[in-house]
Amino acid sequence: VQLQASGGGVVQAGGSLRLSCAASGHNPKITNLGWFRQAPGKEREFIAQISSSGRRTVYSDSKKGRFTISRDNANGTVYLEMNNLNSEDTAVYYCAGKWGSAWVAWGQGTLVTVSS
Repeated sequence: VQLQASGGGVVQAGGSLRLSCAASGHNPKITNLGWFRQAPGKEREFIAQISSSGRRTVYSDSKKGRFTISRDNANGTVYLEMNNLNSEDTAVYYCAGKWGSAWVAWGQGTLVTVSS
């Protein structure tokens, strides 16, 4: 499966942004999809994941409330809605596909810059 993230850009602090990740190809072993981010000089961190049906979601504790993951299986897209953004949210955001317990498929990333 190939993943293509989009929707990044520059947003003012306090604003909102929705990222999209289009999945193409088919691999029935890749079920959950998720979002990660990597800020400059920091390690990549987990944000959220969503099950293949979209009924189950898991969030990083620090992202609960401001970030919402969803998916539209009809068009093969997973979304990340981000609200009340601040400068610490500036990062490259990646979508990923999970096989068992491992994240094995990665998109190219989309840059989000929050300006104060």
